[in-house]
Amino acid sequence: MAENCLLYYITDRSAFPGDESSRRRHLLKKIAEAARAGVDYIQLREKDLPTRQLEPLAAEAMQIIRQLRNENRELRTELLINSRIDIALAVAADGVHLPSNDVLLSEVRAVWKRVCGAGTPFDKLRAGYAREISPREPLIAISCHSTPDIAQAAASAATFVVFGPVFEKKDSPDVRATSLDLLRQACRAKIPVLALGGVTLQNAEYCLDAGAAGIAAIRLFQENDIAAIVRTLRGN
Repeated sequence: MAENCLLYYITDRSAFPGDESSRRRHLLKKIAEAARAGVDYIQLREKDLPTRQLEPLAAEAMQIIRQLRNENRELRTELLINSRIDIALAVAADGVHLPSNDVLLSEVRAVWKRVCGAGTPFDKLRAGYAREISPREPLIAISCHSTPDIAQAAASAATFVVFGPVFEKKDSPDVRATSLDLLRQACRAKIPVLALGGVTLQNAEYCLDAGAAGIAAIRLFQENDIAAIVRTLRGN
């Protein structure tokens, strides 16, 4: 469809079968699969996990991605942690994904610079990870549901925004879809906009035609052969 289509896999371990240990193994295998397939970004979005479980999971996910990067320098997958700046810093992730009403982006960058740029560990127990983080700017993705949200994200110099839900989701019939027309309006902003919500291989092209820079999804990646999905969406 589009060779430069940005792809964003959002995780949901609860959709995998088995007990917690099995779901965790499934999730880490899927993260590795996504990285090998060339997905641009992965959001670790396990919001129900307490810190004591989320941090080691994030650390293992980052270790997998880092190892794959070392094995193949052409791999470009980057890991973002949903809402938890502390954990993103602790495990040397590439950035964070925030809701539009979360902390100011300037605060995120200030914390990131203070921890990474100055070489000060975020926490003595986490210093081994924190010192590995590059002093470069963090990736910051923002969830948006309206054009004012997107305008604010663009003004704050977010890396990209995720806009949706564009289509109705069969498992969330009470969540109102935004429509392709609103997506088209959203994509006029001076920031990359990724379409989210009910996106399939059949309707992804409509999102790209509307101006979306890429596709964000859970099930599209998690329930399919990711390499095949990537080939189809990028037309190669």
